[in-house]
Amino acid sequence: MTPITQHITPVILCGGSGTRLWPLSRTGFPKQFLCLTGNDSLFQQAAQRLNQLGNAHIQVSPPLIVTGEEHRFLATEQLRETGIELGRALLEPVGRNTAPALTLAALAAMEGGQDPILVVTPADQTVAQPAAFTATMHQAIAQAATGSIVILGITPHHPETGYGYIHAPRHCEERSDAAIRHTIPVQAFVEKPNQATAESYLQQGGYYWNAGMFVLKASVWLQALQQFRPDIAQATQQAWDTRSTDAAFVRPGKAEFTAIPSESIDYAVMEHCPGSTFPIQMVPLDAGWSDLGAWDAVWNVLPKDAQGNAHVGDVLATDSHNTLVHASSRLVSLVGVRDLVVIETPDAVLVVDKNRSQDVKHIVAQLQATKREEQTLHRKVHRPWGWYDSIDEGGRFKVKRILVKPKASLSLQKHHHRAEHWIVVTGTAEITNGDKVLTLTENQSTYIPLGTVHRLSNPGIIPLEIIEVQSGSYLGEDDIVRFEDTYGRQTP
Repeated sequence: MTPITQHITPVILCGGSGTRLWPLSRTGFPKQFLCLTGNDSLFQQAAQRLNQLGNAHIQVSPPLIVTGEEHRFLATEQLRETGIELGRALLEPVGRNTAPALTLAALAAMEGGQDPILVVTPADQTVAQPAAFTATMHQAIAQAATGSIVILGITPHHPETGYGYIHAPRHCEERSDAAIRHTIPVQAFVEKPNQATAESYLQQGGYYWNAGMFVLKASVWLQALQQFRPDIAQATQQAWDTRSTDAAFVRPGKAEFTAIPSESIDYAVMEHCPGSTFPIQMVPLDAGWSDLGAWDAVWNVLPKDAQGNAHVGDVLATDSHNTLVHASSRLVSLVGVRDLVVIETPDAVLVVDKNRSQDVKHIVAQLQATKREEQTLHRKVHRPWGWYDSIDEGGRFKVKRILVKPKASLSLQKHHHRAEHWIVVTGTAEITNGDKVLTLTENQSTYIPLGTVHRLSNPGIIPLEIIEVQSGSYLGEDDIVRFEDTYGRQTP
């Protein structure tokens, strides 16, 4: 008998800010978009892992990405770089935790009468052994195809107090079907334990870390949510019914989505499943998983030298042990230190005892309280058309290095409080300056007077790089009036 082809839809939950990985992770460029291990971001790694689940009997659809409005171009551009086609980007106007996010994905997946198996994963995790991950996911998909809810449980290797646990003792009968024999019924979900309790879990066995990865049919999720949290189910349906669509971007109704109760997948549904009409199964995952929740976890997964040092960037060290250094823009040197984390960026430096990595959140709280930009944006800010790097500023001036991608264009705009000088460094610039359109090449320049409507475009096939010098009484990024914009950012 020919096996039935299973249709799966990857769902990548791409929210969160990763505050404990500051100063690399910031609100405007959070953890999931960082390259912390290897050459790909955590989000790109997640997309690639799920895309590789296909085989002769499993058909993988383009992924659904659930993210915030402010990260939509980061997510779509990074996915494009992987060569993976985007299904749709579901844009949350505000954060409402993971239960509404998964509900949006389930509603999108079932459009047109489909009912695929959803393979749900956060975007900010890493897996050292992709082959083991794929084999485990295949087991989970086989079980989910029968209508079960399946969760992946991470086989613990040490007593960990930073994760919730899944209690799934192995006393069930072995399954006859080889494809699903490794699933274990879940008895309970357990909150983050203290150290003594975590140690007892490791000794007893039958306890697994909850990684927030689920496999289930879209219809099963919606049915379970309707049973356990009908308020979330109905409110999310209303937001979905009032959605707007712009190419691959889907925006649920803002007012309706804002009214949805904020709740996690675990609290809304999964913790109610054991003993219910929606029994939940677990598949153990032992594949070198980490959620990289703090800098000590990043140190754990990086290659190290003979002294236990993990260094990225331009770093020199002598008589130093078990350190993590991430140098982004300059030389960092260590002498005679142990167990330190040093994270250097162009506008901020973090130095922390590796054993207190979790406490970085207190620094972020101070940044938030004082409304400092270092909490939200890097000096180098990515935009859908390219990026800009604010390389210098003073009382009435700011200097930016700007890169515009080939065939890309900034918005048609004006400023009330500043004038701008543009100097082309490389490439070709097409510039709208009032009623004139100029074409400038290397070493040529122009001046944009205060209040003049202007636009910068790159008509060429190589990146355009310019130096922009702003001068005026106010140089904030909010002094922009947009008239036309390729990316839907017109000023109301």
